[in-house]
Amino acid sequence: MYQYDEECLQAFIDNQEKLIGRKEFNSFDEADEFLSDCMAVKLDSIGEVRDYLIDAGMDAYGLSDEELCAESEVFKLKSGKYLVVEG
Repeated sequence: MYQYDEECLQAFIDNQEKLIGRKEFNSFDEADEFLSDCMAVKLDSIGEVRDYLIDAGMDAYGLSDEELCAESEVFKLKSGKYLVVEG
């Protein structure tokens, strides 16, 4: 059983270069372990992403939603939710 659901794991595997600059993880097991180590979170809306990043110390007040989605640690999921992975 994985800590993260299949949607999160697949999105991370497909787009990991955005965060780490290379393709390193090929399986759900590897991706789940990495996401667990980073304490990644699944959030329901871009507003929650903004609040989460501000709470984590990022100055996200002036960023548009598109700019926020472009941040390396933010992954938009097919369901419309977001995965945030902090290294």
